[in-house]
Amino acid sequence: MQSLSTRMAAAAADVQALIAAHLSPLAAASPVASAMIYACTGGKGLRGFLVLESARLHGIAYADALPVAAAVEAVHAYSLVHDDMPAMDDDDLRRGRPTVHRQWDEATALLAGDALQSLGFELIATAALPDSARVTLLAGFARAAGIHGMVGGQEADIAAETAARPLSLDQIIALQRGKTGALITWSASAGAVMAGADAAPLRAFGDAIGLAFQITDDILDVEGSAATMGKAVQKDAAAGKATFVSLLGLQGAKDQALALLQTADAALIPYGATAATLRETAQFVITRQN
Repeated sequence: MQSLSTRMAAAAADVQALIAAHLSPLAAASPVASAMIYACTGGKGLRGFLVLESARLHGIAYADALPVAAAVEAVHAYSLVHDDMPAMDDDDLRRGRPTVHRQWDEATALLAGDALQSLGFELIATAALPDSARVTLLAGFARAAGIHGMVGGQEADIAAETAARPLSLDQIIALQRGKTGALITWSASAGAVMAGADAAPLRAFGDAIGLAFQITDDILDVEGSAATMGKAVQKDAAAGKATFVSLLGLQGAKDQALALLQTADAALIPYGATAATLRETAQFVITRQN
């Protein structure tokens, strides 16, 4: 069997090719379309891979699940484009390249992000799936991406930068379950939703690895380098921002990530050996270097 990294890279390439196929006819005349393709190029493709793997567990054809995987990667890319802009994190580097607003300009970046969000919903709405599955996917997607999920978490994160006192551990967990975790949980459970199956085990799995992903990000912000991360590091500490590392200590954060890995593994028990790739993916989440 191919290594997990090879399988993830192949899935990411398929997702990026599908997005490019939608946008390439416009790119020659549209800087926004070019910026959208640029924003979706590179990266781990974790969320899309989770969609595809959870679909495989439930007998959903790869071709039918691919637009759903592309949808979540498009929306994830939009969030990064906007997150990097001067009004938010004001970053110059993403995935080892200039951020979209640096490569083009702020207006192009803003529109590219807006259009990537719309593209995500279009891809799910036109996927070859039963109507009931599409509606359920879309409703969950909207909640995970919006004020109840990613956007709400981002709002709380921005507010925390000027709060009178640093956030508590419980507050950071709640924030990150929205900002980072909501789309990961949606992705992990998408296959069950497509199949009309019980999504609870995969939601529990997604909740655990989503939080572990953010803890690992906090660890890498301390231990990593801009060269390996492809973006600026140690910004949280410089801003005096509360993180899992600042509250738990470096070893405490690593221990918490390991505990979440065990929780994720337990959630997959109903799937037995067929969930081996998801177990391997959970391990990847806490051992990755970028």
